[in-house]
Amino acid sequence: MKQLENDTIQLRALEPEDLDTLYRWENDGDLWSHGSTLTPYSKFTLREYLAKQNLNIFQTGQLRLMIAEKLSKMPVGTIDLYEFDSLNGRAGIGILLDTRFRRQGFGEHALQLIANYAFEILHLQQIYAHVPLSNHPSYQLFQKAGYEQSGILKNWIKTIDGFLDVAIMQKHNRRC
Repeated sequence: MKQLENDTIQLRALEPEDLDTLYRWENDGDLWSHGSTLTPYSKFTLREYLAKQNLNIFQTGQLRLMIAEKLSKMPVGTIDLYEFDSLNGRAGIGILLDTRFRRQGFGEHALQLIANYAFEILHLQQIYAHVPLSNHPSYQLFQKAGYEQSGILKNWIKTIDGFLDVAIMQKHNRRC
């Protein structure tokens, strides 16, 4: 699908072969404070999740795609649309990049491709992200990709060190 690739990356469906990579990323405790999980995932759970990837975003309310370097096909991260709301034309967006592939442009490319997909194929009016203010690289990535901060959620994410404030970052479909 041409909408999900450019000269650098390809956003593709998850495959059973991605199990070990997902297992490593989902069980990296250093990433948990940036998301909404506090517990590790078993390979069984992830295998079940992969088996359900044939369902579409209209059935599940979410879409997770693998970000792969185009030439080597090497997985470099994942990008998600979640809380898909077709009635109100919006979805949340989340991105994870393997630490080895950060600050190389993969994140910006992935955010651009998924925005094009969300606006042109899914006909959404907006996509949004909740970005911890303490996660400066992520905040800068979303700003660079054209997202605007529309608010701050105070004490939104609980960590072992206390609560974190979260910026609400939005990108609107300018064609709506």
